[in-house]
Amino acid sequence: MDSRTAGVMVSVAAGHVVLSDRRTQRRWPVALAAYEIAALPVTQAEYAQVTGARPSAFTGADLPVESVSWWDAVRYCNARSQREGRTPAYRLGGDDVEWDRTADGYRLPTEAEWEYACRAGTTGPRHGPLDEIAWYRDNSGERPHDVGTRKPNPWGLYDMLGNVWNWCWDVYDAEVYGSYRVLRGGGWFDEHWSCRASVRRRSHPTFTVDDVGFRVARADPR
Repeated sequence: MDSRTAGVMVSVAAGHVVLSDRRTQRRWPVALAAYEIAALPVTQAEYAQVTGARPSAFTGADLPVESVSWWDAVRYCNARSQREGRTPAYRLGGDDVEWDRTADGYRLPTEAEWEYACRAGTTGPRHGPLDEIAWYRDNSGERPHDVGTRKPNPWGLYDMLGNVWNWCWDVYDAEVYGSYRVLRGGGWFDEHWSCRASVRRRSHPTFTVDDVGFRVARADPR
């Protein structure tokens, strides 16, 4: 990992993206306000610094944190916000969470924000040759790797594809899957077809596994 990218938030201008779902064959446009998204997934060192916990199955300060649930990610966002004197983005109450969109604290990206940032102005399934931009089954040695060690996309974002899946804010399909949340990006154990900008995966918000992590976003400060 390049020390210059650690903790860096990349500003993304307002825009729009068309999402799609292979299972339902739906396509839907989403307009986006400006926002910021982390250049890197949250590392194990960053997660431990904020929470004191080291949940990952693989050990390394610069490895992406994994084996974290959606709820773990939400709580991390609030704890990091408080640590830095920001207003937490989430109000937690039992099994419910409310997103305060006026807050300046850290949060999970929406899946539309995630895909827009992943594509970075490109139109294909990936922003570059997969072996150059992602750790996936064919080149990972069946383990995660330090963040930021593959090539970034045109907006300076690393590991948008491969290494670990990213939790997003959104419910996947409430009518069919209840509270299941969206995962994006593919992971170190996935075949090449999972590591595409449009691929959607779902899981229960309490689910943990060694190829699922997250990156943070926050409101544009301007």
